Amino acid sequence: MPRPSPFVEPGREDAVVEASVGGIGGPVGRWASIGGTWWTPVRVVVAMGAVAYIVGYLLDLSCRSEAWKTPERYEHLCYTDISPLYSLRGFADGIIPYIQAGTGQEYLEYPVLTGAFMQVAALITSALNALLGGIDRVQMFFDVNVVLLFIPLAVTVAATALTVRRRPWDGAMVALAPTMILAATVNWDLLPLAFAGVALLLWSRRHPLAAGLLLGLAVSAKFYPVVFLGAFLLLTIRTAKWRAFWLLLAGTAASWLVVNVPVALMNFDGWWRFYSFSSTRGVDFGSIWFMVTEAGLKGVPADRLNMVATGSFLVLCAAIGWLVLWAPRRPRLAAVLFLVVAAFVLTNKVYSPQYSLWLVPLAVLARPRWRAFLVWQVGEVIYFMAIWWYLVAYGIEDTTGLTGQQYALAILIHVLVTVYFAGMVVQDILVPGDDPIRSDGFADDVDDPGGGVYDGAPDRFTLRGGRIPAPSSVQAEDHVEA
Repeated sequence: MPRPSPFVEPGREDAVVEASVGGIGGPVGRWASIGGTWWTPVRVVVAMGAVAYIVGYLLDLSCRSEAWKTPERYEHLCYTDISPLYSLRGFADGIIPYIQAGTGQEYLEYPVLTGAFMQVAALITSALNALLGGIDRVQMFFDVNVVLLFIPLAVTVAATALTVRRRPWDGAMVALAPTMILAATVNWDLLPLAFAGVALLLWSRRHPLAAGLLLGLAVSAKFYPVVFLGAFLLLTIRTAKWRAFWLLLAGTAASWLVVNVPVALMNFDGWWRFYSFSSTRGVDFGSIWFMVTEAGLKGVPADRLNMVATGSFLVLCAAIGWLVLWAPRRPRLAAVLFLVVAAFVLTNKVYSPQYSLWLVPLAVLARPRWRAFLVWQVGEVIYFMAIWWYLVAYGIEDTTGLTGQQYALAILIHVLVTVYFAGMVVQDILVPGDDPIRSDGFADDVDDPGGGVYDGAPDRFTLRGGRIPAPSSVQAEDHVEA
């Protein structure tokens, strides 16, 4: 006898998906038997990610065949940082990152784990060159990175699918996200996505120390996951789940120190290059500060940029903190994470096109609804196209490309669609009945199924005063495993 599906079925829950599956037989039947075959939902969404990833690689082939010439690499929307850094940072010459400087005596301006990933790819490229001979090493380095980067992509998709047990099909939103197809191989941002995704998965299974260890690795690959700690802190203040928070913090610090201290001891200047570069860089592409100057308005003075950008981020964080502590019902962890990272992205001194990838898994976990997700993604695709077409003519005369004002408009679109999606998340926080996860029909688990120790926890402090008990349908669990 067929059993009811243990999973939320997007074809029955999401209007966009329901309208899209008519050509393949419509939504899964209510009593269809799910399971019993090798093709589990998680494996299906990872396979979707693989197909989408191959499409992204095919879109890059025009640049690869022409050795990423300018302006073709911008005109064809297939720019990547991977190929030029192979030579510019000394990997082609066998230089060890952070210990030795590359071409022009430049140390690698990436965190340690990303540098290690690049070094592994360079070693594989050298081995293949010795084995095969006569290959274009720049192209091979790119191909090796493409193959290696699929691993963190698959991990990210799987981790997103598994974090909320009953919603594995939400992983398809990560796998098929347009920006994931276009920007996955612009840089190495898939690496921190995978570490951060597994960290959230482990947290959802109530393993805060292990989650911290993975979060520390994510910060060692890209700095942005450090702001996750702010979201955890706010929810910990509301729930008083301090033991789990301190375990998370200890794990994060421990793994970050294990990865970074040895490199810093071997050559502090090389290790510090990433942090000094981030602090001293000026107004850069894609930021709201760059938009202001390109629109012909008075920009922020260079000597005040760090203060203004950091101050703007802290103001938004304070607003998010007020929302978390004032909301009538405790917000879900994923919603707070999305808002904090979105605030970081919007106030940063630079917005590279691949930065949208940072938000994709968090957006899926925060609000798994295709319509709002696609509206946001369309805006990000517009920005993705605009930055490359703007760079076609950047600093070059007699070349056709987007003007500064047109590029400023594209930045504004990116900002507005991000604010739009954040607004939808805020609405779900203020009106919990609108939350897609809290209203998906699983009455036995309607609080925060991806929130770990926060799931079903009663409030210990709110700005409304007094204690607010956990939802009656949810039994809070105090069990925490390291």
